[in-house]
Amino acid sequence: MRQIILDTETTGLEPSQGHRIIEFAGLEMVDRKLTGRHLHLYMHPEREIDPDAERVHGISLDFLADKPKFHAVADELVDFISGAELIIHNAPFDVGFLNAEFNRLGIAPVDKLCAQVTDTLRMARDTFPGKRNSLDALCDRFEIDRSNRTLHGALIDCELLAEVYLWMTRGQESLMMDAGPGEGEGINGLNLAFERKPLTVLAPTAEELAAHQEYLDLLDKTVKGSCLWRSIESPAPVQS
Repeated sequence: MRQIILDTETTGLEPSQGHRIIEFAGLEMVDRKLTGRHLHLYMHPEREIDPDAERVHGISLDFLADKPKFHAVADELVDFISGAELIIHNAPFDVGFLNAEFNRLGIAPVDKLCAQVTDTLRMARDTFPGKRNSLDALCDRFEIDRSNRTLHGALIDCELLAEVYLWMTRGQESLMMDAGPGEGEGINGLNLAFERKPLTVLAPTAEELAAHQEYLDLLDKTVKGSCLWRSIESPAPVQS
């Protein structure tokens, strides 16, 4: 299935309060490989940007002064995501903003345009319960280089999220993951293919063997006979 790694930046946190999308980014992935096709847009929000939001993404209203309004790029955006599975970190946030923008223009909501939406934040919380599961935390957990990311930007966040998603789903289709534009090479040059190392077997010490035998003797007394473990440990009789 065609997948779109997607992120947005906005003027604030609540579309219900009139906040708008100011940046959209999407990277296309097919068969777990980035195709190189992407869409990156800035949009003038027709309103002020909350100072707290601007501190996060660094996008000012002055920067957006000559950028198109959402309605001017809506068709291009819809064409890009239609029919795809969307991969989004904290999907309810971005989908809520997209649906608010689409509703203003009489466009169908995301769930009607796209095959499905996968929320990587929910995946991470299921996989790592009780741990920090922000995009930054996941990059650190998977040792993904984010040194070029000083502010939250939609395009760089998509690039990082693509690597995070491939790491989190690496066992679903193949034990050897071909994850990027080259032979197993990730977006930032990280080699995402991996090999299972042979297990190291440690022989027990004499003290450990003695303690084990004492425990089996105790089991023999408890079950009033030879415990099952002794039959497992006993070598099979040699056939003559």
